[in-house]
Amino acid sequence: MLSSQVWRSTGRLSDGRAIIYYDESPGTGRADIPDPRPLPPSAPTCELRRDPLLDEWTSLAAHRQDRTFLPPADACPLDPGGAGRASEIPAPDYDVVVFENRFPSLAPSPLPTPEQADPALEARPGAGRCEVVCFTSEHEGSFSRLAPRRVRTVIEAWADRTAALNALPEVAHVYPFENRGEEIGVSLHHPHGQIYAYPFVPPRIARMQATARRHRERAGTNLFDDVVAAERAAGRRVVAEDAEWIALVPAAARWPYEIRLFPLRRVPDLPSLDDSQRDGLARLLPRLLGAFDALFDTPTPYIAAWHQSPVDASGAHDPEFGLHLQVFTVRRAAHRLKYLAGAESGMGTWINDVTPETAADRLRGALVA
Repeated sequence: MLSSQVWRSTGRLSDGRAIIYYDESPGTGRADIPDPRPLPPSAPTCELRRDPLLDEWTSLAAHRQDRTFLPPADACPLDPGGAGRASEIPAPDYDVVVFENRFPSLAPSPLPTPEQADPALEARPGAGRCEVVCFTSEHEGSFSRLAPRRVRTVIEAWADRTAALNALPEVAHVYPFENRGEEIGVSLHHPHGQIYAYPFVPPRIARMQATARRHRERAGTNLFDDVVAAERAAGRRVVAEDAEWIALVPAAARWPYEIRLFPLRRVPDLPSLDDSQRDGLARLLPRLLGAFDALFDTPTPYIAAWHQSPVDASGAHDPEFGLHLQVFTVRRAAHRLKYLAGAESGMGTWINDVTPETAADRLRGALVA
């Protein structure tokens, strides 16, 4: 359910894609503003192929090769429209807006007709959905500089879209995230994130589910609750804590600087957060991202990844899963990046050059009150 301070309205872009405005005042009429671009109907081709050795799915989306890549500021497709600007957002201003990605990695599409039988190929349609979330109409800036009211509006959009996408029969898991920085691979500088609605449970989430089930069978308690309790008792790696949330550097952190943010009252997903938890998140999250930015003398590239419970065919959550946010950077020093080289990329075994305790000290020192 949306906050009483956020108003949602839905429109269509010229190629048929949905656009959803989350406004901080009523009656803006933004969803009624037409998209003047003469775009052809949206018809992306996405295909999933299974790796038989890992039992994992890979998305093939060749149309993404042609997606917009680091355009000049005056040609940014995420800036507001109007005055002849060719934008993905037709309105001349907006608060928070979500729209279907023009170059998705997942989308309902037919499988290509094979020229001949391929016994090594197991494929399925790339059903699912990819959406873009614009945090602000301002081209410059970052999430850490958003006002708490705007952060709360973004949280409302995340929760609202999670609930809507979970209700789609082809969706098994909803993943909101933000990529920030060219070092991460962003193709647009405008402050924004994305939401992927997968037709399968991603490997990382599936592994957490399996680990939580084993922990319950062995210990009789919840894995996420126990991890938070142990880190609170240790105290050494806690970066910030308030009445609703705790941010900590995990004891076995893989990335040079990494935080996991947990609600102190466990919930399965973003729609399950109550008003107090959402208010607390709106206050704390910009401070944590600001601490990442203060680590070095250049803007810190990061990924902020929400881990939520999948839902089954009946719409039920995994009762053992705990919502949390993982924020990490590939920067290990002022002008050095952490590359996923032979051990990480080849074997999936990680080597971290910064101890979690040192990372926690530095992040606490960089945290703005």
